[in-house]
Amino acid sequence: MSEDTPPTAGKKRRILRRVFWIVVIGIGAVVLINALFPDLDFSGENRIALIRLEGVILDAQTTIGDLKRFSENPLVKAIVLRIDSPGGGVVPSQEIHDAVKRVRSKSNKAIIASMGTVAASGGYYIAAASDRIIANPGTLTGSIGVIMEMANVEGLLKKIGVEGVVIKSGRFKDVGSPLRRMSDEERKLLQSVMDDVHQQFIQAVADGRSLEVSEVAPLADGRILTGRQAKDARLVDELGDLEDAIRIAADIVGIEGEPKVLEPRRRFSIRELLESRLSSFFPKLELHTGVSLKYLMAF
Repeated sequence: MSEDTPPTAGKKRRILRRVFWIVVIGIGAVVLINALFPDLDFSGENRIALIRLEGVILDAQTTIGDLKRFSENPLVKAIVLRIDSPGGGVVPSQEIHDAVKRVRSKSNKAIIASMGTVAASGGYYIAAASDRIIANPGTLTGSIGVIMEMANVEGLLKKIGVEGVVIKSGRFKDVGSPLRRMSDEERKLLQSVMDDVHQQFIQAVADGRSLEVSEVAPLADGRILTGRQAKDARLVDELGDLEDAIRIAADIVGIEGEPKVLEPRRRFSIRELLESRLSSFFPKLELHTGVSLKYLMAF
């Protein structure tokens, strides 16, 4: 009996060791699949996707990527775009606006805009591309307009004995320079650019809201509106919160009962991890041009 004990104990240890490694490998596989394929779903239930657009709009790629992934997911029947933003850059706002229109036309999926505390200027520009806009009564929205801000530090430089020197190839190459006063000719040029971008905004709202340009233009002077005022002006469809927007999205696509909500989960990225670590040690250098157009509510 004593002779059989060592082999039996060794066999048990081998079995336990094998089970341990199977569990470890299984957990590792689940974590890896979740990191590489965050939207993988085996439930087979129809879903409402929820994308959050928060803060100043500086870049469009993350939101566009989320819209593209959900548009390709057959289980996602509608997308709720939760907007809590005062707007931002003209180009990223336009890019997200166009992405919303693409999803609606090519993927045939409903997109409902849900407005949070503020959904103004570029935030409203994006909302205008959706099928329906839901705002809280106290949401700050509107601010249909364009802003360009720059400083003139010429007087300050003279006081401290510093002279700005610019070498340029054309008379408008340094338009908006903070080193000197803007000429009337330059102001007229920039105003023409502003007016064109402003008209693009007005046209986008008119197209998205099925309104005439003449109906939008009186509201496109940069004024802000509450959600209730925006509804009266036909810039918003209904008053309600995020839960109302999700329910409306479910009703539009025929999902009965409490809809399952799917939010984006970020894929694991070694590059993003390294960038976040390095940014705490090395400041990020950014080059800002003198002229910057913004669909942004000014505070």
